[in-house]
Formats: sequence, structure tokens, C-alpha cells
Amino acid sequence: MMNIVIVDDEKNCVEALADKLKQYDGTNVVGVAYNGMDGLKLMSEHRPDLMFLDVELPDISGIEFLERIEEISDGRCRVVMYTSHGRYMLPAFRNKAFDYLMKPIDDNELRTILRRVCIDRRPTKPQTALADTSNNMVSAYDALNSDGIAKRNDGKLLIYTNSVDFLLVDIRDICVFTYNHELRIWEVTVSGRPAPVRLKRNVSSDMILELDEALVRVSQKHIINLSYLIEVADNTCHFYPPFDKLDDVKVGRLFRKKLIDRFSSF
Repeated sequence: MMNIVIVDDEKNCVEALADKLKQYDGTNVVGVAYNGMDGLKLMSEHRPDLMFLDVELPDISGIEFLERIEEISDGRCRVVMYTSHGRYMLPAFRNKAFDYLMKPIDDNELRTILRRVCIDRRPTKPQTALADTSNNMVSAYDALNSDGIAKRNDGKLLIYTNSVDFLLVDIRDICVFTYNHELRIWEVTVSGRPAPVRLKRNVSSDMILELDEALVRVSQKHIINLSYLIEVADNTCHFYPPFDKLDDVKVGRLFRKKLIDRFSSF
């Protein structure tokens, strides 16, 4: 069950959002607040999985709320900024909001956000014994040595960037894998890194696609993380921040149907 809190001073907006959320199985609105301070109390009391937060509140701004929430949050609550003012989006993301939702509510956008939250909440496999953990790490290390890329039980990827150096990356920080035809290698775009990370030459597209169910090929050149995909417009993929500046990921004609099927059922 996904427990949800709504913080918004407009009662009609709260009711409209709550009604839409009721249409989804597994969602439970555990509380609503009409100002920031009451919202912070709800956060402490219910420890929700998801919070819809209006930007403009009568006592404190939603941006300030985001800054205060770090003091009481255990990190498991995803905050979605909820506004009709697009100019607030970038400050919101700089303060680590999970996503944003524009008013009036678009049903497709709401569905996409809930899907992203479900993906983000996926549990990792438990490691019940030290021996199992050791064996799993050895297996990952062996795979890393042979293939150049491997997935650990905690969901993070071990990536060899050359013969000796490696990188630990969370799948949730990856947006797209791009094939560099000139160098004949795959590169991965990772949040917070100034340039794509180059993979070892022996890493293939099949190896990449096996890493996580969120990864799908959209062309001969690109494999994307569906968790970040907003839409395809003019045959170009558009992504959620922090990858919203990527504008060169095109969908190949032969890959379009599979992408639509995966995106619709993801």
C-alpha cells in the first residue's frame, strides 16, 4: 500500500487530486493539510511514501517546506511539487523534490508519477547471511571481470571503466546508454557526472538490457531508462530532470512499437 499525504491550501484542488488517486489500487490518502506547519506534522505522524506539496502555502512556501522536511524525514517519502507556476520547477528540483505535477491535473502525468514512485519503492533482495553476501559479491566481481558490468543484490551496478578502474552506480541515477560508433563502445549518462561514462569495449547491448527491467532499446544507438521518460514527441524522447536537457535521443522506426508496449505496461 502506498500511503499519501496532500498539502495544499486550496480545498477544491485537494479534493480533485484525492478523487483521482482513489482510482488507483494500492493508494491510500492518509491525511491532508491546508498549510505548511500542519503538513510537517502529518509528515511526522504518518511517515508517508508520497507527498503532494503545493508551492504556495499561506504560512511557508513549498520550497521552504522541502528544506525543513529533511530534518524529520527518514528519506523514504517522495515529494511531488504540485503547482500551476512553472517557474518554480527548477528551484524545486534543486531542493530534491522527487517530481512535479502541474495544475490542472493531467491524468497521464499523474499516472506516470505514480508509476515512478512504484519503481522507486521496489524492494531489493534481502541478504540474510554473511556467506550469501560474500558469495554474491564474488559472483558480481567475477561477472565484472569477465563482462565489464554487473548488478549487485542491492540494485547498484558495478561498471569497469577501463582495465583497473570501476564505478558503483544506482540504476535510478542512469538515464540513457549511448553507443559511440567512432570508439565502438557504449557510454552511460549518469546523474551528477559532467560527461558520459565509457564502458569497456566488450559490453554489449544484450548485457545492458539484462541489467534491469526499466531499460529498453529505442534505436540502434540508444537504450533508455523508462523511469525517466515523460513522452516521445517528434520522434524524440523527453526526460524528467535532471535529464531534461537531453534532446538527441531518437526513436528508431523498428523499435517504436516495442517502446510503446513497454511504456504502456511499465
